[in-house]
Amino acid sequence: MLRRALFAGTAAAVATAAHAQEGFPARPVTMTVAFPPGGQADVVGRPVAAALERIWRVAVPIVNRPGAAGEIGNAAVARAAPDGYTLLMALSSMTLLPEAARVNGRQPAYTPEMLAPIALFSADPTVLVVPTASPVRTIEDFIADAKARPGQVSYSSAGNYSALHVPMAQLSQAAGLDMLHVPFQGGGPALTALLGGQVQCLASGPGPIAPHVRSGALRPLATWGRTRLAGFEDVPTLIEKGFPDCEFYIWVGLFAPAGTPAPVIARIRESSRLVAAEAEFQRAMAASGNTLDFRDGDAFATFYAEDAARLVRVVRALGKIE
Repeated sequence: MLRRALFAGTAAAVATAAHAQEGFPARPVTMTVAFPPGGQADVVGRPVAAALERIWRVAVPIVNRPGAAGEIGNAAVARAAPDGYTLLMALSSMTLLPEAARVNGRQPAYTPEMLAPIALFSADPTVLVVPTASPVRTIEDFIADAKARPGQVSYSSAGNYSALHVPMAQLSQAAGLDMLHVPFQGGGPALTALLGGQVQCLASGPGPIAPHVRSGALRPLATWGRTRLAGFEDVPTLIEKGFPDCEFYIWVGLFAPAGTPAPVIARIRESSRLVAAEAEFQRAMAASGNTLDFRDGDAFATFYAEDAARLVRVVRALGKIE
């Protein structure tokens, strides 16, 4: 009788899990982007959401919740009901913002452990760009100009400790530069500021800047990768130029609130694999200038943990920002 009871209990649990996976989603699933439209997370998130809509046949609206370099939107999802109906398309800065809060004497609005990694869609190094009207044509020109005009060369970002700020802070430290940081609420406004002549340079993921490089509006000078970036093969890395510590990747990944049932996570992960394999999605990623780098399961978890540990070290080295 005991064996029968145990078998019945196990069978019931398996049936419940299977039902949860098969029944999800039964209504629209919100995908939060913690930045305004036009930034890297938004540029990747929109084709992912469109593909999920085709797979699930339910609406997957994008909700942009900018503020505090992404902390507000990240925290909103971290504290949302763990049912799979609120997802986060996050940037790499998600892992460093809680440490930045601690460095500045604040209680973090969330911790990375409050968010469960599901799938990585892209992981590209940031790219340093200037307007083509700028007399600066190479990274050597850029460094010489910034050294000659301390405090006058300005760059925009998505906020303090954001994925657009940290790489520029790395370069400033490595090259001994004093530059003017002008933070905005997201990568979209930061790019608009550069295109509008409000600032003189920007470190961005390749997706948002690629159309402007192709159109001739922006000139890439260097990247923060270990190797040269696909599509930017003529652009040197900062490591090549003698700055071994200037390595930064702006990755975009899908997360759910921690505690979301395992069958629901499995369903979203399975659907994410289908998204990555879909020809229409691949075309959309290529058109937006993003390199598809899909990882899930242990592969994403390992990448995520290693990158998070490195970014925490970077934040501690940057220290408190007044």
